[in-house]
Amino acid sequence: MSRPNVALLDQLAIVVPVVALTLSLLPGCSGDDGPPAEPPVRPVKTVLVATPEAGGERKFAGRVDAEKKAELAFRVPGTVQEILVKEGDAVTAGQELIRVDPTDYEIAVRDAQATFDRTESDFKRAQELVEDGFISGSEFDTKEAEFKNAEAALARAKQDLAYTTLQASFDGIISKRYVEPFEEVEAKQAVLAMQDNDTLQVKVDVPESVLLAIRPSDAGRPEPGRVPTWVSFDGRAGKRFQLTLREVSTRADPDTQTFEVTYTMPAPEDFLVFPGMTATVTADLSQLGDAENRVLLPASAVTAGASLEPFVWVVDEPEMTARKVPVEVGQLAGGAIEVTEGLSAGERVVVAGVGYLAEGMEVRLLPQREEAEPRAGERPTLAEPVPAPADAGGDAQ
Repeated sequence: MSRPNVALLDQLAIVVPVVALTLSLLPGCSGDDGPPAEPPVRPVKTVLVATPEAGGERKFAGRVDAEKKAELAFRVPGTVQEILVKEGDAVTAGQELIRVDPTDYEIAVRDAQATFDRTESDFKRAQELVEDGFISGSEFDTKEAEFKNAEAALARAKQDLAYTTLQASFDGIISKRYVEPFEEVEAKQAVLAMQDNDTLQVKVDVPESVLLAIRPSDAGRPEPGRVPTWVSFDGRAGKRFQLTLREVSTRADPDTQTFEVTYTMPAPEDFLVFPGMTATVTADLSQLGDAENRVLLPASAVTAGASLEPFVWVVDEPEMTARKVPVEVGQLAGGAIEVTEGLSAGERVVVAGVGYLAEGMEVRLLPQREEAEPRAGERPTLAEPVPAPADAGGDAQ
């Protein structure tokens, strides 16, 4: 049997006490552990669920537009020869409105007609000659191609001549004239504008909280009349006109964070309303069947667990602890979501920091300067930021 390595044993005798001493100095390894650290107090942003506004009516500035409108232009260039209508004239579909000088186009038609007549004669003679074997098939094909090209050129020249007269596209009114007689115009240059004033559009910009009340149907289209809406005009006090929902934009304006909603209405019979005029649009949100239970929150407030059941975190006061509350959600628009069940007026809901909370965790409210604020052009309706208590200072960790 070999003898043990004496040098190696001497080294181990030195290392072992050093390791033991090092382990004794590590935190938590001695028997004299201090008291456990207290769980941190989590800073959160919250909104307070408020009572729905009395009456439920919201007013918006609207702008009137025509249901049908068009900028009319010639398809060919030329010199304006005659303007047959004035601004404000009522016109019917197909009525002549303006003409350009047709001289050059008439010459082009005569030239194309002469070429067509010659190639047509050549083609007919070639048909007889090829049958008798006096010309080859390729020569006949050449005559046929020349004839067809001349036929197409004649049709194009006649069409250009017809384009020298501009006609009304639909029944309406001439709203604007952009050119004068003897003025040179280019193809596709707008020369007249016309619109149909029998049916009007009224456009409004609404915040996302109101947009949620205009729910799409199962087919993905808005349900007309779900929110009773009417319009009134300055100088006609006491008169209002029912509006019919036409379309809803689902992309917010990048500057105002509002959504454009378009309504239609028949033109009033007893006074004139023109596109470009302003109006006041009133939406009666109190007519919604679930208005008293509907709460609007930032979408960040609602989360879901492993079962995919939505819930929010509510802060119990004065204990200042977090409590999980299951909810039912409705429509989502922009950065807001509709909560239809589970919340009551007066409850404080966490809208930022929800991913770090646990049941019963102690929280503190961020000061008012750090609370979520309504976007420009929108005021809170059912859930709004509220000031934090005076002793809830501090910044988010």
